[in-house]
Order: sequence, then structure tokens, then C-alpha cells
Amino acid sequence: MYSEADAELPFVAEADEAVLIGPPPAKLSYLNADAILAAALSTGARAIHPGYGFLSENAEFAAQVIAAGLTWIGPPPAAMEQMGDKIRARNLMAAAGVPVADGSAEPVTDADEAESLAKRIGFPVMIKAAAGGGGIGMSVAVDSQQLRSGFETARARAERFFASPAILLERYISSARHVEIQILGLADGRVIALGERDCSVQRRHQKVAEETPSPGVDAGLRERMLATAIRAGEAVGYRGAGTVECLVDTQTGEFVFLEMNTRLQVEHAVTEMVTGIDLVEQQLLIADGSDVSFDPGSFAVLGHALELRVYAEDPVRFLPSPGTITQWEEPAGAGVRVDSGYVAGNTVTPHYDPLLAKLVVHAPDRAGALVRAMEAVAEFAVAGLKTNLPFHADLLNSEEFSSGDYDTSVVSHLRP
Repeated sequence: MYSEADAELPFVAEADEAVLIGPPPAKLSYLNADAILAAALSTGARAIHPGYGFLSENAEFAAQVIAAGLTWIGPPPAAMEQMGDKIRARNLMAAAGVPVADGSAEPVTDADEAESLAKRIGFPVMIKAAAGGGGIGMSVAVDSQQLRSGFETARARAERFFASPAILLERYISSARHVEIQILGLADGRVIALGERDCSVQRRHQKVAEETPSPGVDAGLRERMLATAIRAGEAVGYRGAGTVECLVDTQTGEFVFLEMNTRLQVEHAVTEMVTGIDLVEQQLLIADGSDVSFDPGSFAVLGHALELRVYAEDPVRFLPSPGTITQWEEPAGAGVRVDSGYVAGNTVTPHYDPLLAKLVVHAPDRAGALVRAMEAVAEFAVAGLKTNLPFHADLLNSEEFSSGDYDTSVVSHLRP
């Protein structure tokens, strides 16, 4: 299925059948549940795979799919609903013995209440949209003045983007690594973990590069984090692919639960590269009630993988750069994988996320993966619009990132 804005893109041409579902605005196409269901039913589809955007974590849409007699390739709607609200998720995880940061157990309704709570928690605090994601409606406050202005801004953005003004506050960890664990809830009820990914390279609280294994997680911490992620999945009866996101305090070495993404992640490819496991295949098998294609009790994590998200954006200010692609030459070779959505001649519109491609590399160790990534970035030629490939070159060549000793502030050090 596609919107009018995407009619000329490769995924439409590659499909055996393609259905136009609406005009460019997302609310009239990719967020139009009725149009999506009509497309599925009109083609005789048996299942809907939600991808990793738009309605992928919408429990109501998942329930509509099931009610229409189709298979939802994702977790049960009840699990999605429980994890979709950050406050409810925090409380549920705390009850299951998962560590959470000190914060609000109920939605914060006004600035006075927020200030009182922040003083109890202790500044700095993180202000978040309870129903949000993607860094939208999120900010850090170091004092009461910042808290009040940030609270009102967060409420307005939460209402606009998520139709819910609910806000939560959490203790802000000033030096943290963002580490997530890939889980699979199997058809037989078991939950397993397939290792962690370090997602600390972020701009505006949004991920730009990921790697696995995390250079900031030792064997003992990894074992504890994987066990905690499994416990989190079991607490909600999870099925299919999901991700338990955590923050690791670089000063104390302790970690806290951040949120659970009840879908496939953009960065799932790095896990596939080190495990050899096709996560989308497992999603399909689990949704069909079948066994996964590997032995859940004995799989290996081999080597190191990096993913660089290639965006149509200014590489310094990170502002979107729509336009027509006049040159598109992807790198290739051993250990190089490119998942792309565009080719030369395509136009990147301002309607959706400006992600062009995911450049993924794999090597026997991190040093080898860094070299392979540098070579691949140099070989990736895109013209006609700005991309963030120059940023990735700077990142890979920076001492902070190449040493492995970095946290979520690394991008701000490269782009002050």
C-alpha cells in the first residue's frame, strides 16, 4: 500500500500488488486505519505487518485488524496498550521487579504539581509525553524556570502529536548510555533475548547510529539486562519482536527501564548481522503460531555490527532536506548491507521521516567494523539533496566514538 507521495518509490514497483490508500498527508493515508483494512481485504491478504512507524504501536488498530479476521504480525493488543503509556509501563515494570528511575506514578496535571514533584526527585529532571515516542515532547529541566516552560511546551506537543496531554517526570541521568535489548515472545509463551544494541548516538533524542554488542556493557551487566528484559516481556505476555529500552548510568554502572517498543525497530538489522537470525521471518512464524527457525536455547552472537542511518538532512544542523535524488550509488562488498528506500530519480518529500537508507556493516570485531563503516560511508554517493553522510564520517573518525567510551552527549560534542 502507498500514498500518492510515494507512488514512484521502489517498494511500490517491487510489490506483486500495490494499492493506493490516500493523498500525501499521513492522517489521510498511512494513519487511515479504514483505508488500510480496505486495501488488505480487497486483495485477499491474510495478515498485516505494521512495520516500525505510523500505526505500528497502535493497540486500537491492532484490535481492528484482528476483528476484521486478519492476522496481526505483532504482540497482543493488550500488551501494546500496557506498554504504550509510559506511566502505566513504568508502574507495571516496577511491580515486576524491573528497575525504574525515580519519577511520577500518575500523570502530572499542572506546572505547580510538576515543580513540587521535581523538587522531590531532585533536578535535573526529564519531562516526557506519557503517550509519546521518537523524542517528541521530551526535554530536560535543570531548575524550576526551565521546568515550567518545558512542561507547557511538552503538554502542547503531546496534545498535538499524540492526542494526549499526559506528562510524566523522571530523574535525569546526566551521563547515560541508551542500551536496548531485543526480545522475542515465542508462540509457545516463552520469551527470549537476542542481545543488546547501543543506541546512544542521538540528535534531538532520536537515534542516528547503533551498534552491537555495546562497548559500554560488560558480561555481568549484559547478563542482568537480558534477564530483566525477559522478565519485562513475560510480565505482559509478550509475543513477537519487541525491544526493552534502558538507560545505563555511566557513573554507577546501574541501569533503569526506559520504555518498551512493541514492534520491530529500525536498528533490528545489527542484531540480524551478529546472530544470523532474520527477525522479520521470526515475526511471521510467531504470528502464524509456528516455531521459530532457530534453536532458542543455542544461538551465538558473532562479531560486531554498526548501523548508520542515512537521512536527507543538513549534516550540521540536522534539518530535513527534501528534494530529488540525482545520484545514488550504494557501497557493497563483504560485511556491507544497505537497506534503502530510494534510487536515483526519486523525490524525497517533506511529508514523512527523511530516512533514506540504513547502512549496516559487520566484522569479526569492533575495530574491523569501524574501518568497514568508514570505507562504506566514503563509497556511498548521493547527490541532488543534502545527507548526513558527512556527519557519519566525522562520527566514525572521532576519538570519542572510536574509543567506545561515549554516551548520549556524543553528537552535541561533534556538533556544538
